[in-house]
Amino acid sequence: MKREKILEDILKRKSVAVIRLKEADKLKKVIEALALGGVSVAEITMTVPNAIGLIKQITQELSEDIIVGVGSVLNADVAKQAIEAGAKYVVSPVFKKEIIDAAHAYDVPAMPGCFTPTEVLTAYEYGADVVKVFPADVLGMAFFKGILAPMPHLKLMPTGGVSLTNAGDWIKAGAVAVGIGSALLDKDAIDSENYSKLTENAKLITQNINNAIKK
Repeated sequence: MKREKILEDILKRKSVAVIRLKEADKLKKVIEALALGGVSVAEITMTVPNAIGLIKQITQELSEDIIVGVGSVLNADVAKQAIEAGAKYVVSPVFKKEIIDAAHAYDVPAMPGCFTPTEVLTAYEYGADVVKVFPADVLGMAFFKGILAPMPHLKLMPTGGVSLTNAGDWIKAGAVAVGIGSALLDKDAIDSENYSKLTENAKLITQNINNAIKK
């Protein structure tokens, strides 16, 4: 199945760049710079101007090794449009069964956002491939250890509160991958088109995660 292969690839890579750029013209260079540093899973959020059009354009221009998905999805219609444009996975800040169903109808992974143990388990039972714990900085790593003790089968990904230096700690706490935004996407570097800084950041988080896995 396509969905299983995409999910497997994402979980192998361990990090998802959450991209909320306002300067859409810089998107391709930003994604390529991150991939050069080892972060090759990009979540283009619906808060990016013309996100659907950009997903269609970017997926035709980027290397096939870069996995592009859509984020901040709030309903099934947007999920469908993004997938038809080329998104390989769907992420939402909330849990709505219709979004999971829409993603699965196109055979791509769905990652709904949840905050409580009940939400997390319900999303999993409705078919969530990975549950995005959001905002993770409010809950902390202890939440992951606590919820995974009685439910070790869950696949959890924190978004919010993940930094270049603590990403590995989230993995050690039980996360299958991490979503990272502003800490990775240095605003000053993007404004000044210093893309090598983004590559450097990507290398740092990749090394941090790899070190955690080896221990």
